[in-house]
Amino acid sequence: MMMIVAITACAVCLVMGLVRTALGPTAFDRVLAVNAIGTLVILGIALHGFIMERPEFVDIALLYAILNFIGTFAVLKIFSTGSLGDHSTGAK
Repeated sequence: MMMIVAITACAVCLVMGLVRTALGPTAFDRVLAVNAIGTLVILGIALHGFIMERPEFVDIALLYAILNFIGTFAVLKIFSTGSLGDHSTGAK
């Protein structure tokens, strides 16, 4: 019963995140909503692993969390500076 409640709560939060992604007034709101969706996917992977009694799903969830973290910072850096790298003009 508790797993059904947890999965339902994740699904409701996922729908709310999708609505915020579609209707967000600024790009920053959309990035935060995508990050929240990524966090809910991580929680879903962990819940799935718990339900199926497969502890290796925690490793998959941790890997996805790292990718979500790096991706969010990369997108925010692009929004703030306009690029991901250095703009050096000379070849070394």
